Amino acid sequence: MNKSGAKLCLARPTGLALALAVVLSALISACGSSSVNHAPVEDRGTPPPVGAPVSSAGSSAPKDGQAAAAVKPLPGIENAGKPGYYTVKPGDTMIRIGLDNGQNWRDIVRWNALANPNQIEVGQVLRVVPPDGATPVAAQGAVVTRPVPAQGAAASPQRPASAPAQAGAGPAPAVVAAAPAAAAEEEIPWIWPAPGSVLAGFDEAKNKGLDIGGAAGSPIMAAADGRVVYVGAGLRGYGNLIILKHNNTYLTAYAHNQTLLVKEDQTVRKGQKIAEMGNSDADRVKLHFEVRRQGKPVDPAKYLPAR
Repeated sequence: MNKSGAKLCLARPTGLALALAVVLSALISACGSSSVNHAPVEDRGTPPPVGAPVSSAGSSAPKDGQAAAAVKPLPGIENAGKPGYYTVKPGDTMIRIGLDNGQNWRDIVRWNALANPNQIEVGQVLRVVPPDGATPVAAQGAVVTRPVPAQGAAASPQRPASAPAQAGAGPAPAVVAAAPAAAAEEEIPWIWPAPGSVLAGFDEAKNKGLDIGGAAGSPIMAAADGRVVYVGAGLRGYGNLIILKHNNTYLTAYAHNQTLLVKEDQTVRKGQKIAEMGNSDADRVKLHFEVRRQGKPVDPAKYLPAR
């Protein structure tokens, strides 16, 4: 091989290397100019949930007020478990709460300053006894069957009989009058609310009162003097219902009526016709009658006279 041939052989790889260098340079330039055809990759973090509020800066983090609202405690929770308070359970209504605690549901609304009695929350805690110094509205003016006090003066209709005597009567009569009033709550002279036969007796688990048979339209009578604290069909399983409050201890309930003849806050007398028997929300014509002592169902047969 001559010298010229050797030079030629050396030049060939040199030219090829230059060509490859040019191609590689072009490719590197193309990859580097990505600002036109490709968006740059960036870390956006975890996407916010659908509907999450987004701040003006684009962040999905809640504002301080929103975070506080998320952990806002239920009304009255600080009183949970205390005597005289009730924690709302699933399915509760104000009518049910009133019946189960022996109170007029309107009083409970007032004691708790509820703007809308239809908006109560599970876990909310409600006062179900009068605040100190307060008197249930249903007890004011109610006709309560109890003996006349030893002094011979009837209790004022504008205050409960257990309230202190008027000024000037002396402290001793007030103490003496309070005891008979409390004891007399056990001595209400009840009557049967309907004349029919008993279809089903009291069972604390299955039947919280007596079921009394009869014909549609038969009269339903108040079992004792009292005041009407509920009239309507807002309690599931009771149909057209009347609830009477007789004193601070006793309520009676009259369910499944065909016709309701009284209105709320009306005073009724023992034996007064308050409804007509029916089968609303029941499998047959009957009266379901309950006696509630401080909200707890008790056997009416232990209070009603023998017949």
